[in-house]
Amino acid sequence: MKQIEIESVDELDDVAEQIIASLDGRSVVAFYGEMGAGKTTLISRIAALLGADDTVTSPTFAIVNQYEGRSGSIYHFDMYRIERIEEALDFGCEEYLSSGELCLVEWPEKIDSMLPDDAMKVSIEVLPHGGRRFTIE
Repeated sequence: MKQIEIESVDELDDVAEQIIASLDGRSVVAFYGEMGAGKTTLISRIAALLGADDTVTSPTFAIVNQYEGRSGSIYHFDMYRIERIEEALDFGCEEYLSSGELCLVEWPEKIDSMLPDDAMKVSIEVLPHGGRRFTIE
């Protein structure tokens, strides 16, 4: 487990680089944090560092966005609107998660039972002074 604290969004690339460096062959990263904690912003930095030219936005209504990085597809999920696990099954979530392509999942607690055992967990905590604490497991 690794913890990183930042004071400003300018330091977010450092966090993104450490997440990428910690993947160790894993392809699913689950991002936990309250609304507005910065999950989508962090995912946008990860995608950019992996070579995606796309504008990264939260796929709240689409549920999944696909970006092309230097070494393949990057799937960005927002499970916020999922109310039952069957909804995730209906759009083929299992196939994405087992594809070997990088899957970055916001609100993963909605599909917890579908996440692979080796999924990386990134928790984002908003600190009282406005900074952020990231815990990478």
